[in-house]
Amino acid sequence: MGEKSEVIIELFGFLDVTGEVIGMWIILGIITLISLIVKLTLKEKPGKFQNIIETGIEYLDNFFGDTLGKKKSRKHFTFLASLFIFIIFSNYSGLFPGMGMTEYVKAPTASLSVTLGLGVITFVFLQVSGLRHSVKHYFKRFVSPMFFMLPLLLLDEIIKPASLALRLFGNIFGEETVTEELYHILPIGAPAVMMILSLLFCALQAVVFTMLVSIYLDEVTEEE
Repeated sequence: MGEKSEVIIELFGFLDVTGEVIGMWIILGIITLISLIVKLTLKEKPGKFQNIIETGIEYLDNFFGDTLGKKKSRKHFTFLASLFIFIIFSNYSGLFPGMGMTEYVKAPTASLSVTLGLGVITFVFLQVSGLRHSVKHYFKRFVSPMFFMLPLLLLDEIIKPASLALRLFGNIFGEETVTEELYHILPIGAPAVMMILSLLFCALQAVVFTMLVSIYLDEVTEEE
């Protein structure tokens, strides 16, 4: 699964801060700052920056709406959009010069701990959403079409978020590792090519992760 991350700082004697954690703090800070700027500068006649943000929100609304339908999409939009934005910012952070090539700052999604955390959050969100939608349907789907399917369907419910976490980690960690090795072998040229390919690759991983979450959400909240 890769080498163990080096601890940069130890807080309170038990909290290990690694390069991925520092990278995550920076990204959350940037997202928070952008959100505050957008909130404080909203205008009826939007400028270029507001237009970019609104276009992005509209794209996400249509993206989730195609899978879930407009009603479900709007209901769960905050979680799904937050998930997408965090993942795509984390993925693209690996393209910044020096990111991933030093122990001090790394792309968060290149850490299995971070992607497993996203998997656990997604798992809890799906269970809560399913129960809030219909308790009867939530439990009924584990014994449909036959009761003996219960163990397999329970296992499937656990495997879904685990597979999401492992897929995201494996792809981003692999991309960072290849870029780093190319940098050592051929410092000029090769890493730049990988970074250009990563522009598409990083966005694709965020789309795949959130699209699968949308599909799983549609399953747990489907009408009888």
